[in-house]
Amino acid sequence: MMHSAESQNLKDGEVSTGTTIIAIPFQGGVVVGADSRTSTGSYVAVRTSDKIACLSDHIYACRSGSAADTQALTDYIRYYLQQLKIETGRPARVKSAAHLLQKLVYQNKDNLSAGMIVAGWDPVEGPAIYSIALGGTCLKVPFAFSGSGSLYITGLLDSEFRENMSKEEARALVKKALAHAMARDGSSGGIIRTVAITAEGNDRDYTSELPYGPVSY
Repeated sequence: MMHSAESQNLKDGEVSTGTTIIAIPFQGGVVVGADSRTSTGSYVAVRTSDKIACLSDHIYACRSGSAADTQALTDYIRYYLQQLKIETGRPARVKSAAHLLQKLVYQNKDNLSAGMIVAGWDPVEGPAIYSIALGGTCLKVPFAFSGSGSLYITGLLDSEFRENMSKEEARALVKKALAHAMARDGSSGGIIRTVAITAEGNDRDYTSELPYGPVSY
């Protein structure tokens, strides 16, 4: 039996998945973005899924890997952060959310498929971005991107990212990078969802007409 390149390393009964998620900081906040395609091998299961989960008032997580695993994890973290806010009387920090998620991923690394980005704003650090890889490695990073489509946009983001962008510039870069990834990666697609997170509030939007499309031949 022939196996495709994307499925040859999978376990029996396991199917390949794919996505593209990004977080870019700007002056006073962070923009997170994701595509909306949920794939099951070569089959598109959902075209308009929401891969950006709200964990707390100013903290969001971008999900890649198993949809079921990452939805369960974000539900746990949302509950923990609500309890933490009640007990301490203070809003949760981005760092706290990231390390809680890292602990769950690491302790269940043999059973979960979850690579995630936690980003947001808090009064201590201001804008902050943490990348949590498969297996539970957690790193604070200047900007983050992950998922199967991230391979196609590494050079683009390295070239165009810069410190202290405006919210509009950061959101435009997120949309441009996601559109490029969605044009090249068969497991990324649908629409682009973004959320701009600041101390004043969160601004969510979606884009169905992509700013970049595949080259026609």
